[in-house]
Amino acid sequence: MKKTIFKTFYFLSMTALVFNFSCSSSIEKKMNEEDVAIEWANMSLYITQYTPSNSPTFASRGFGYIGLTMYESIVNGYPSHKSLEGQLNGLKNLPKPDPLASYDWIISFNAAQASILKNIYVQTSDENKLRIDSLENVIYKQFSKSIDKKIVERSVNYGKAVASTIFEWSKTDGGHRGYLNNFDKKMVHPNRPGSWKPPLFAQSFSHHPLHPHWGENRTFDKKNRTLTLPKFIPYDTVPNSPYYQEFLQVYEKDLKLTKLEKEAAIWWGDDPDVTFTPPGHSFYIATLAIEQKRPPLIECAEVYAKTSIAVADAFIKCWEWKYHFFSERANTFIPKYIDEEWESFWPDPPFPAFPSGHAIQAAAAAAV
Repeated sequence: MKKTIFKTFYFLSMTALVFNFSCSSSIEKKMNEEDVAIEWANMSLYITQYTPSNSPTFASRGFGYIGLTMYESIVNGYPSHKSLEGQLNGLKNLPKPDPLASYDWIISFNAAQASILKNIYVQTSDENKLRIDSLENVIYKQFSKSIDKKIVERSVNYGKAVASTIFEWSKTDGGHRGYLNNFDKKMVHPNRPGSWKPPLFAQSFSHHPLHPHWGENRTFDKKNRTLTLPKFIPYDTVPNSPYYQEFLQVYEKDLKLTKLEKEAAIWWGDDPDVTFTPPGHSFYIATLAIEQKRPPLIECAEVYAKTSIAVADAFIKCWEWKYHFFSERANTFIPKYIDEEWESFWPDPPFPAFPSGHAIQAAAAAAV
């Protein structure tokens, strides 16, 4: 009952946001170049939320390629900026613009975003694909009116070529169409004291944890593969032990949550079927910053690329570490050792606890 009430509250609170996302793109208003980036970011958030079989892991990967495509579809038009080709792990042979020809970079950006979004979320509904097409057409009509047709065609083709090359590269990272393999039923679970167990109070119940092999995926930045293992507090059920005290803090905090804290927890709750997921929240916060500062298009693209790539790699490393430790959650430890009638304010997600996915990806985005 509690979960149903909170999910209903969350759905109603998010509906206003999503309504703005889905409707703002359909209004043929006069847009500036930064509006183009914002509209496509909002569309990405909408498609992420309203595409079935999604997960925080898969969404983080999607935003990574969407943000990268934003940047690479226009970067060669800006001498102040440099392509990420050769800097990211295996990214090479990106299309190059003809140095003797003219391009319109807004049109290139627009075509690239429509292409990458439909490729990454190939499983989305036909209605959502029409939304993508509609936004692409609105922007195309506005920005191509007074431009030579050959420049327009060249710009569209270039944007699509960049998106296609990035998408083909994405297929080799280990997470392509990862929503088809959310749970590994053949996985043998560690069964040591303090190990993860399927939750009874859960966001989505499964006897198997989500994406146990996600940590093996290729990172965008090769250096991120070598990040060191975080420290873990040793398992202990003695009341004065550091391990026990961690869970006791959770228990005591849960009993005195304020209304504001509960609302914050609900906003970050991130049930895949009602939200745009944790990486979507970071993408959304980046959008708020862009809406406030309204920088040029290339800086918008740089912000989205850096934020989404950082978050995508944060999820890969987080999942690598989660399945290294395979640690239990509070809903397992607290009823057994502190209060057998306790039930957490928010239900458990279907994967091990440490380290926190929300914390790692939010810290990565905040650093950007």
